[in-house]
This record gives sequence, structure tokens and C-alpha cells, in this order.
Amino acid sequence: MSNLPTVAFVCVHNSCRSQIAEALGKQLAADTFTSYSAGTQLKDHINPDAVRLMQQIHQLDLPATQRPKLIDELPPIDIVITMGCDVECPTLNCRYREDWGLDDPTGQSDDVFADTIATIEAKILELKSQIENHKLPF
Repeated sequence: MSNLPTVAFVCVHNSCRSQIAEALGKQLAADTFTSYSAGTQLKDHINPDAVRLMQQIHQLDLPATQRPKLIDELPPIDIVITMGCDVECPTLNCRYREDWGLDDPTGQSDDVFADTIATIEAKILELKSQIENHKLPF
């Protein structure tokens, strides 16, 4: 069992932004925190544009390692990051909570998706730095 803090990226459907964040967290910060994602409602698949562009940009195959999940499937969580969809998670206890305020790129152009992916990547790296530099309660 790891002593790393657990981070849950939460969005309504757990099909796009939160899935991207989970994958990038695993790729860029696995040595600093354990990444999960979940939603408050369930879609039956990850957004195809997110899958395609994460494969193109980061060579990550999201459906190979991830699937949409509800928040009640999560283990105990230290940090909750909401994506910007005004998600309230009153039953999801955590030690720190933050909202990244990201617009949903679903139905938008590839450029909008790529910008969202780049923003999430930067925020993952910032979160990693904050944890490593003890700027969060861990």
C-alpha cells in the first residue's frame, strides 16, 4: 500500500476532463500522488475525442486502463479536484478540495480539446509541485 496522497478528479459524467486528468496524473505525477477519477452521474464510455487526442498528444490509451466510475467506487481520498462543473461532493470526505474551473470541451474543435489537455497537464504539474513542496496539508 502506498503512502502517497490520493487525488480524485471529479466531473459530472467522468467521461472527459476528469479522465484526462486521471491519465495525466498517472503519467506525470505517479511518484507524488495516486490518481483516480469519478463522476456523480455515469456515461458508458470515455469521450471519443478525449481518447483520440490523448493518444495523439500523449500516446495514452485511456480505455485500456480507465473507465467511467461513480464517486462511491473511490477509495479514501485526500484531495478532491473538481473540473469546473459545479459538482458538489458532500459524501466525499477529503483533506483538501479545489476547483479547476475548466470548460467542458465536448463538441468543440480539436484545438479547444488540445488547449484543455494542455491546461490540465499544467495544473497536474502544479499540483505535483505543491504536494512535493509541502504547500498542501500532507
